[in-house]
Amino acid sequence: MKIALLGMPQSGRKTLFNLLTGRAVPESRRPDETMEGVAPVGDPRVERLFDICRPPRKVYAENHFVLCPDVTFEPGKRKWIESAKRCDLLCLVIRAFQAEQVYHPKGSVDGARDRRALQVELLLADMEMADTRLTRIGKEKRAGVTPAMAAEETMLRKCMAALEQEKRLADVGLTPRELAPIRSLDFVTLLPELWVCNVDEANLKMNVGPNAVAVSCRIEQEIMGLGDPGERKEYLAAMGLSRSGLDRVNQAAYDALGLMSFYTIGDDEVRAWTIRKGSAAPAAGGKVHTDVERGFIRAEVMKYDDFVAAGSEQRVKDLGKMQLKGRDYVIEDGDICHFLFNV
Repeated sequence: MKIALLGMPQSGRKTLFNLLTGRAVPESRRPDETMEGVAPVGDPRVERLFDICRPPRKVYAENHFVLCPDVTFEPGKRKWIESAKRCDLLCLVIRAFQAEQVYHPKGSVDGARDRRALQVELLLADMEMADTRLTRIGKEKRAGVTPAMAAEETMLRKCMAALEQEKRLADVGLTPRELAPIRSLDFVTLLPELWVCNVDEANLKMNVGPNAVAVSCRIEQEIMGLGDPGERKEYLAAMGLSRSGLDRVNQAAYDALGLMSFYTIGDDEVRAWTIRKGSAAPAAGGKVHTDVERGFIRAEVMKYDDFVAAGSEQRVKDLGKMQLKGRDYVIEDGDICHFLFNV
């Protein structure tokens, strides 16, 4: 799963990418260059399981971020779209902080205006793709119309009508069958969206609406500069926050993608694994190793709360709370699993 980081110049997007992934964006980076990096998803359940089990290491789930080129609103010059449309989620960064030394490409700071401008740009990008394809189909039709061509043209015209009414294609309610003829075009308004408002310290608790997170990149830089975890917690508490902005962005992205975590524990490690919500036990086992899914027999499942309350796996078994689940079992968020398999 990849997450596209999009936004205008000077929105704080590059700083956010650096803070999330630990990858510095070099000054020599070209405006049309894409960078990728991996961000661990902070998870207090991993910490608690590690404290109980005390293995040599702990492994968090991860998000894969793609730093796309700046959105610059130049018709026909949308460098950002090629990298964005290959992703699974659009994470759009909006500048909502004041800083005289940092210019704004539109001359002033207005988060609502910039969000609207980005929304319109996404719609225009899809309209351009649809129009280009319709023009090509018009030329191809001279040699005869195939059923596939007719189905694609019908759907493209339906999409164009929705986009002209400023509707995201994700909100039109298209069925998988309707989407099939146009799936290869990778329309960006079909992707889920997460909005990140890069705010001043005073606005960290502002209500930014659904599918949105308020973060101060400047504050996050200060937090990351504190090497001691205890000092970081104290700093957050002084700000009236329970979790860092980076953790909230990561978790919000995880949720927007419809993902959740299950866990494995052992003498060697505690690990969080990423799966889609609604995944069955064999598919979860396949995340650990493909052989597990192929030869799945059953899963031994402990609920996170039961394990923490009991304090050990053996105690969970003694209490009769170790559950044996077959291949139809749908994994729940927080499950601790052992998989039995044979290949």
